[in-house]
Amino acid sequence: MKKFILLAFLLPLSSLFYAQSSEKDLIKKTEDAAKVLEDTIKDGWKSKGKVTFLFNQANFNNWIAGGENSFSGNLGADYKLDYKKKDYTWENRIIASYGLLQTQNSSFEKKTDDQLEINSLLAKKAKGYWYYSFLVNFRTQFTKGYFYSQDANGAEVREENTNFMSPGYLLFGPGMFWKKNEDFKINLAPLTSRLTFVDNAYTSVPGYVDYSYFGVAANKSMLYQLGFNASAYYKFKIMENVTAENLLNLYSNYLKDPQNIDINYTINIVMKINKILSANFNFQAIYDDDAFAGFQTKEVFGVGVNYDF
Repeated sequence: MKKFILLAFLLPLSSLFYAQSSEKDLIKKTEDAAKVLEDTIKDGWKSKGKVTFLFNQANFNNWIAGGENSFSGNLGADYKLDYKKKDYTWENRIIASYGLLQTQNSSFEKKTDDQLEINSLLAKKAKGYWYYSFLVNFRTQFTKGYFYSQDANGAEVREENTNFMSPGYLLFGPGMFWKKNEDFKINLAPLTSRLTFVDNAYTSVPGYVDYSYFGVAANKSMLYQLGFNASAYYKFKIMENVTAENLLNLYSNYLKDPQNIDINYTINIVMKINKILSANFNFQAIYDDDAFAGFQTKEVFGVGVNYDF
């Protein structure tokens, strides 16, 4: 009798566990099938874009601990345009963002973000996950950048340091492209040319013969490099409605100090609230000894209003 009662109790419980396990398996199979379907799109064009506005505000009134009123806004756009025909694929992506910070006691609006990047990769299927490829990458900024300091009277002053196409980077070269799916892909290009452009007003410094600006020599406006480029993209789900997108680019210049590898790493974490609202975290780290002898880092976090198209 006791065995019968125990069996009667365990059977529904085991059925519940089995149902939950089956449901998880079904969800995973559905997600895998969706990825396969996405990776085997029909020939032709496919586009997807998103515009995001991030904002932060701080307001203080008789706040004993101290503080300064501030407001910052960041507008970003991410647009993908892909083409496929038989064994050929052409992937294009444009990333653009611009942000400003205004504080109560500052004389100037200051940038919190400023970037324009265009990526284009043409690939022909070789075997398995491998493709022959040709990559083009372009990077610059939209407006002037400044160094901020104080004069002898304590007033805030600024000195222009960068501008649109100063610097500007153009990178291109053939290679091999490995693509498991839309969320995991790597491109290796052993013969990649990289051009660095600047306005020669920044390199024309009287009395400095050995002066260089982002690697560009005095009185010049361009630097040519030839080297090895590796780029990787990996996107995964951290938990429900939270995704992390990783972009990594490595470059070694054969012509000068090949052991000094340039690094450009970005991670975007999106915590989706609903179709319109999300919390967004962006972190970028750059190492380029032609620009700065150390790591450059940038972090942007805020609540975002999103529009997909």
